[in-house]
Amino acid sequence: MKLKWLGHAAFLITSEAGTRLITDPYTPETAGYQPITDEADIVIISSDNDSFHCRADLIPGQPIVINALKLAQTDKQRNVRGIQIQAIEAMEALNHQFHDPDQNGMYRFEIDGLHIGHLGDVGNPLTAEQMEFFQGMDVLLALAGGHPTLELDDLKTLIDTIEPKIVVPMHFRTLRYKPRNTFWIETFLSFFDDKQVDFVCNYEVDLTVATLPTSTRVMVLTHSQ
Repeated sequence: MKLKWLGHAAFLITSEAGTRLITDPYTPETAGYQPITDEADIVIISSDNDSFHCRADLIPGQPIVINALKLAQTDKQRNVRGIQIQAIEAMEALNHQFHDPDQNGMYRFEIDGLHIGHLGDVGNPLTAEQMEFFQGMDVLLALAGGHPTLELDDLKTLIDTIEPKIVVPMHFRTLRYKPRNTFWIETFLSFFDDKQVDFVCNYEVDLTVATLPTSTRVMVLTHSQ
């Protein structure tokens, strides 16, 4: 599969068969990233009221839209075009500095034999149930900017507990990101040995089961938008 970081919490994941899935599309005017021009067959949003995570309406094409929060509150899982999507409820930071916290959904899915997890917009330490939900991850799309998402030491606890093969940071401060209330990537990387970190120097990478590392590595992408 191909993994492309669009910006913020948005990724384009393309299967070997050509199925295109986009996660948590943002509003360009508020996030600061350029409009997403990639088409998608499936879009997953972690909530329906957060302009940084829910703008499926801005994605070209006619994608099937999955609301992870609603999925978590109802069927828990759904098969869409051969991709099994599962979700679990989460909350924004209970001590959110900017507004009252809202509910959202975290989610996971499998493409080309790779198990991928997305942390949505969770802002609190994960519960035992939520930790269990993310067991067996090959690729964890991780909220690496600190408050108002989960604190970095809580994120590191999650990573140490579930031991994903690859951690891809997202939702951290960049030159594009308009709000200046999150950490630069260096703060997150300080939790790891330099030998654990790979700088791809690109916004897209090819991943297969055969090329997965044997222990957790951090893969830093540049954003495409």
